[in-house]
Amino acid sequence: MESLASLCTLGTDSASEVLMAPGEMSSEQIEQRVRSLGEWFHNLDLKGVRTAPGHFLGDFPSVFWKTFQHAFPRDLTGKSVLDIGCNGGFYSLEMKRRGASRVVGIDSDERYLAQARFASEVTGLEVELHKMDIYDVGSLGETFDVVLFMGVLYHLRHPLLALDLLYENVVKDLLIFQTMERGSEQVGQFAPDYPITERSIFDRPDYPKMHFIEHEYAGDWTNWWAPNRACTEAMLRSAGFDILERPSNEVYICRRGKRTGKWGAAYPRQTLSTTTVAHPETIQ
Repeated sequence: MESLASLCTLGTDSASEVLMAPGEMSSEQIEQRVRSLGEWFHNLDLKGVRTAPGHFLGDFPSVFWKTFQHAFPRDLTGKSVLDIGCNGGFYSLEMKRRGASRVVGIDSDERYLAQARFASEVTGLEVELHKMDIYDVGSLGETFDVVLFMGVLYHLRHPLLALDLLYENVVKDLLIFQTMERGSEQVGQFAPDYPITERSIFDRPDYPKMHFIEHEYAGDWTNWWAPNRACTEAMLRSAGFDILERPSNEVYICRRGKRTGKWGAAYPRQTLSTTTVAHPETIQ
């Protein structure tokens, strides 16, 4: 690490910028720091400095947030929040603005975590940030009143496993869920079981379908899945979540419910050897 003396040789302005707390920076200094942190996906307003002014989706995610914020609890006083795939921190900061006593953000990308950390410091809104993969949420060792799981599912190789792990490890009450959906918006009613000779239901547009993306979609190789609406809702129910509301396209307000089946996530247990993976219902 450079000494204060070496910093001073760079000039007074450079030294003071390095030593200055983010909350005390000028607009010009914030702008320089924002650009040094690479390309942003969240277009935040940091004291008048926009982090992604040329975003291909416009003022994202603010414009998207406005489509469903009315369905979100306005007062989170005393509540704990987990933001999975927090990115640059837009939703984490919004949760603090709504009074959440504690907000934890996790992401697997160091660049996004650095951006979220800077945004937290500039705004003075405290957010705990951790580098973590969603499949490791059990290591947090706690549950949260509100869990945000938005814009992540379709980037995962194992999406249903992720939902199972959220249910079993971190969701105490509410799950705010969003995923890219493609295909029919219809949601059909089906019997719980059909004989193996039944084939026609699988061709119905209102049957739950998950589209697999082998290569890329929208130039992004991490886009692996695109469920239709019926599939999204079926997966949430299967994982144990009750859907309370769909306030806008692709967004679901859910509550942790009771699973009707005996299945669960295949996940290593501390009581077992590290090479053993078992379903929860098999562990006595």
